[in-house]
Amino acid sequence: MLAATVRVTRDLDAAEEAVQDAYVQALRTWPRDGVPDRPGAWLTTVARRNALNAIRRRRTLETKLPLLLGPEDTGEPDHPEAPEVFGAPGASGTDGGAIPDDRLRLIFTCCHPALAEQARTALTLRLVCGLTTADIARAFLVPEATMAARLTRAKKKIAAARIPYTVPSAADLPERVDAVLTVLHLLYAAGHTAPSGTGLVRDELAGRALDLARTLRLLLPADREVAGLLALLLAHHARRATRTDAHGRLLRLQEQDRSAWDREMIAEADRLVVEALTAGPPGRFTLQAAIAALHAEAPGYAETDWPQILTLYDELLRIWPSPVVALNRAVAVSMVHGPEVALTEVEALEREGRLAGYLYLHATKADLLHRLGRDTEAVRSYRAALELGGNVAEQEFLTERIRSAGSNTDLPG
Repeated sequence: MLAATVRVTRDLDAAEEAVQDAYVQALRTWPRDGVPDRPGAWLTTVARRNALNAIRRRRTLETKLPLLLGPEDTGEPDHPEAPEVFGAPGASGTDGGAIPDDRLRLIFTCCHPALAEQARTALTLRLVCGLTTADIARAFLVPEATMAARLTRAKKKIAAARIPYTVPSAADLPERVDAVLTVLHLLYAAGHTAPSGTGLVRDELAGRALDLARTLRLLLPADREVAGLLALLLAHHARRATRTDAHGRLLRLQEQDRSAWDREMIAEADRLVVEALTAGPPGRFTLQAAIAALHAEAPGYAETDWPQILTLYDELLRIWPSPVVALNRAVAVSMVHGPEVALTEVEALEREGRLAGYLYLHATKADLLHRLGRDTEAVRSYRAALELGGNVAEQEFLTERIRSAGSNTDLPG
């Protein structure tokens, strides 16, 4: 809805206001008249009409106010109680058409090189993913007020620089592709493991990211990293149904039923990885996809090719020296060289401080301590992870781990 409406307003704040007004109209009219057959189309059409009415009012004001003449403009919009046409092409997010392209336009707008790198990512997570400012702040390890200010500055920059809401020309694509791939990856990550809420997964976000990755693949069929990102998402998406049990309890990779994984998706991911690896030196998304594919193809957790995964992480860390990559690599180190060696690396990351507010740093450390039989310390690290939030499924998992490890310690409940 927002992506379609911003094409009318050319202003993010105005588009957000028009969308909110559409929600208000739905809350007022649907209880009386019933929910339309295609509510997504209804809402999108009303939001766009709200935007057009707002533009007309603004133009009228700009024209008449200086003249101080003519009939008084009451400012009341001529809103329909329901749009005349529900079935406009692309109006509904479930009916194909223009909406995926509109979303891609909005992503490319947010990823304009005139914006700072973190601002691009944060703005896309807010506008395209619909994540709250608090969740985005948590992901970036900054206070919510800081993130709110950053988002406001980014939107003002788009308006001031007159950045167009379009997919750029072929000549301008390369300078934005890496940023677009990053935000699609983060969009999928927000669906794969929800930053807050009751469930572990937000299927609508993960599905949206996968659809957009496929669209980008059609737009840039020769780009190796586009193929790598699509492969990465497919390898993860193939096991989405097994990540929780029937009661919503989080299941670790070693607990998941591999016979229920989507083998067609895994095979497609493998083909894309091979294609990307044979076409030239791998980038960060291709290397991550190769790691995910090795996990997906392994017959069991113990049978996973951990030495090969560690080699891939070594190369990934070389070209992309991220502390999160280093943390993930430590898990592979623990499977190849043992938890004690891995714990040394995790503690070094902890001392650096860059992941101080990162839930998975503390959870990984706790797991390594538990494997070493140091349960008193493990409980402290599990509690540190629990204090950093996460979704309810993760919180319940950490609580269960505290209870399990705590039974071997003298710590109070």
